[in-house]
Amino acid sequence: MKLNTIDYLAPDSAERFVESLRETGFGVLSNHPIQKQLVEDIYQEWYAFFQSEQKHDFLFKAETHDGFFPASVSETAKGNTVKDIKEYYHVYPWGRIPDSLRANILAYYEHANTLASELLSWIEQYTPPEVATKYSIPLPDMIADSQKTLLRILHYPPMKGDEEMGAIRAAAHEDINLITLLPAANEPGLQVKTKNGEWIDVPSDFGSIIINIGDMLQEASGGYFPSTSHRVINPEGTDKTKSRISLPLFLHPNPDVVLSERYTADSYLMERLRELGVI
Repeated sequence: MKLNTIDYLAPDSAERFVESLRETGFGVLSNHPIQKQLVEDIYQEWYAFFQSEQKHDFLFKAETHDGFFPASVSETAKGNTVKDIKEYYHVYPWGRIPDSLRANILAYYEHANTLASELLSWIEQYTPPEVATKYSIPLPDMIADSQKTLLRILHYPPMKGDEEMGAIRAAAHEDINLITLLPAANEPGLQVKTKNGEWIDVPSDFGSIIINIGDMLQEASGGYFPSTSHRVINPEGTDKTKSRISLPLFLHPNPDVVLSERYTADSYLMERLRELGVI
């Protein structure tokens, strides 16, 4: 089994994209409207930021969770005991952002949100009617003007050989949110787990964009759309000396959005953050 890249401009792109999400929890699009140059500029700007001491001036705030998270407080994936090998920065439009990095990252945030809204309308369009009745409001409306949608700039540093036993760049996990948008990173390594338990590579051609289902859409669709496990494996050979920058946008509904009879978006998020030990 393999994931195929779908041409965003093709006449049947919406249907094929939603079919891919249903089968694997992932979809990959080429020829989408987000400019390659903007993504390339962001990779370069933030790589320089992560190499600088300036990052420590923006240390995250526990109350708001915006700002810089050093490797020492990096996440431990659910079910794992070893921290991931990464540092990252949380961008919200209302949060702290270094002035020199603000324009490009907020432009990207806006463009990616606009694309996400369109892709959610595709998902709704190709959801079977009996499943679509479970959605409390139209899927694009769930994220409209949401203050919770998070853009994370991830830096996976080069491997030095002294990493903790069993540590990888991102251990297997599912995303909590509705959907996640991720421009193909500057290095490969992202893998998704298939229904039969096999790990397959997600295409990482620069310029394509990767979308995956999060737990909240799985919940809202009554399990029709699967939130699948994915991971970032450690590089081998000469790739060990390279950093990896990654730009996932986690689309979060407004807190009062009803996901199911059991959860609102807020109650679901709080439950998961407690499980992860983040709050």
